[in-house]
Amino acid sequence: CGGASPGIGTTSAAALSAEWLSRPDGIHAFYAGLRDRFEAGKPMWLSETAETGCGGNPWSSTYLDTFRYLDQHARLAQKGVQVIAHNTLSASDYALLDEKTLDPRPNYWAALLWRRLMGPVVLNPGQAAENGLYLYSQCMPDRRGGVSVLAINASSTARELQSPLAGARYTLTAKELNSEEVELNGRVLKAGSDGSLPAIQGTVFGSGTVSLPPASSTFLTFSQAGNQACQ
Repeated sequence: CGGASPGIGTTSAAALSAEWLSRPDGIHAFYAGLRDRFEAGKPMWLSETAETGCGGNPWSSTYLDTFRYLDQHARLAQKGVQVIAHNTLSASDYALLDEKTLDPRPNYWAALLWRRLMGPVVLNPGQAAENGLYLYSQCMPDRRGGVSVLAINASSTARELQSPLAGARYTLTAKELNSEEVELNGRVLKAGSDGSLPAIQGTVFGSGTVSLPPASSTFLTFSQAGNQACQ
């Protein structure tokens, strides 16, 4: 595992590679084939997932794993998977919370943003993955006609998107890929001493060029998109 068996695990150096991020495609195809053979037409749920295989990835509690985590959610949503259940909340090194301090880990914050910004209606992002940039789109969960876009920049260089509309952005970054802290629009996300969550607010941007930092995941919300599929 962890690189000794490339068909099973990977290494931290390859954790942002297209090969690693695309692994769910083949796994989904396998189980979708079984579904179609034995339970045709049934919905697909991923009832347990986390970085547990072969003992887990050593970086599962760090910012580096948020790329796999978010991309897996978005990629499988595009394939019609309706539910993803994380293995554990607060036990082990791949839990969403540190089991000793109960502090949220980077994947917790990724899951929180996903839940708040990406609704159940999946849209065509209109652009294929290219050079480490992955785009996904879904209706906003709480705004009729609103659209959310998830832009994962897994490359080491900044990228740009052209936006025809104004919106709000929520960009996840970290000082280092192996950091156990994650920043939202440049501010470290931390729970309060009583477990309360900080305000999760986007930064407003205008139409035109949207810059995506290297090694970042950005949610873009367009509440005024007026998308007919999101009514």
